Amino acid sequence: MAEVLSVYEMGRRAKAASLALAQAASAQKNAALSAMAQSLLAAEAEILAANRADLAAAEQKGVRRSMLDRLALSAARLQDMAAGLLALRELPDPIGEEMRRWRAAEDIEIIQKRVPLGVVGIIYEARPNVTADAAGISLKCGNAVILRGGSDALRSNLAVGEALRRGVMAAGLPADAVQVVADGARESANQLMHLKEFVDVLVPRGGAGLIQAVLREATVPVIETGAGNCHIYIEKTANADWAEQILLNAKVQRPSVCNAAETMLIDREIAAALLPRLVLALQKAGVAVRGCAETCAVLAKAGIAVTPATEADFATEYNDLIIACKVVGDYKEAAAHINRYGTRHSECIVTEDAAAAAYFQAAVDAAAVYVNASTRFTDGMQFGFGAEIGISTQKLHARGPMGLIAMTTYKYLINGQGQVRP
Repeated sequence: MAEVLSVYEMGRRAKAASLALAQAASAQKNAALSAMAQSLLAAEAEILAANRADLAAAEQKGVRRSMLDRLALSAARLQDMAAGLLALRELPDPIGEEMRRWRAAEDIEIIQKRVPLGVVGIIYEARPNVTADAAGISLKCGNAVILRGGSDALRSNLAVGEALRRGVMAAGLPADAVQVVADGARESANQLMHLKEFVDVLVPRGGAGLIQAVLREATVPVIETGAGNCHIYIEKTANADWAEQILLNAKVQRPSVCNAAETMLIDREIAAALLPRLVLALQKAGVAVRGCAETCAVLAKAGIAVTPATEADFATEYNDLIIACKVVGDYKEAAAHINRYGTRHSECIVTEDAAAAAYFQAAVDAAAVYVNASTRFTDGMQFGFGAEIGISTQKLHARGPMGLIAMTTYKYLINGQGQVRP
């Protein structure tokens, strides 16, 4: 059994490991990613057994189905996790990149170079795949990582973490580059949030409650990742077939994730003609629809019943087969609604009008703004970044899917020949 360490001791060891990782060559880090992927697959039996125990306990607690889907691992999901690590191996190493070089005052030479952040802390909920993604990205960027998952996934995270550590060691790098907190109690998360002596940045991944708690409590610098109250707006010129397939994909394919759609907006001019078709398609897929007064009235004329929406419905991230629906006057009203209720994550307009598309993309305040494509594409793998550390909804340092570059910083290297400031 692995040694159980205090969060403070984990921080101390992570800092030491980060100093070694910062000097590691790209070839060694890539070898570690290969070994981590191999070790993950070799540990399939123990990881899936741990996951079954987590799932059984979660079901006994009454955890809802969408959350169980996030928690569940399978041989196929382990293959995907390993593939994500191997995809990272193939990406260019950002560390050491010369971003800029110039001559400044008194002819001193200044070089701006990309470097690791150092020690990254991740606080996340019941998604064991995050353990592998975050470890892989952190290692590729020369960062040590401390992973504190939710209590529902504790056994799974520890099993995945141990497999990854074996891979790191096989490549000759310090095992403490990857550490999983062996305690799901709130106090361990609180300790990590205040570990300024060792942790350089903290990334929360999960629902709005977790993210807001970390933002409120942490003294370590935080990158805010996104609760996803995402919208699909069907503009009056929209291709009806595109509207239906984009809406269904964004809502139904995997409703528990942060880039799933939670609200449909539709132009008043086409509501009577298109809304019944879209709602029937949603209902056939098992989605419960909650509509504004105008939505309910339009659907009633077509003999379709839906639940009346409250104000709170338009601000809710359901993570489930539920969607709110509102009729709006035009694309400007749609953008205003999204900016009021959205979480700056991923938003979509379905339209054939270039002016409407341009306005929407310029006016909507979100990390990813789509024209005629599903919000489900907001993902590090889909963007070509490899695995992702999370999806940032803030505007400083990193925004959108956070791949390798987002987990680096830079330093200035200044070279002189005896110059002093006059």
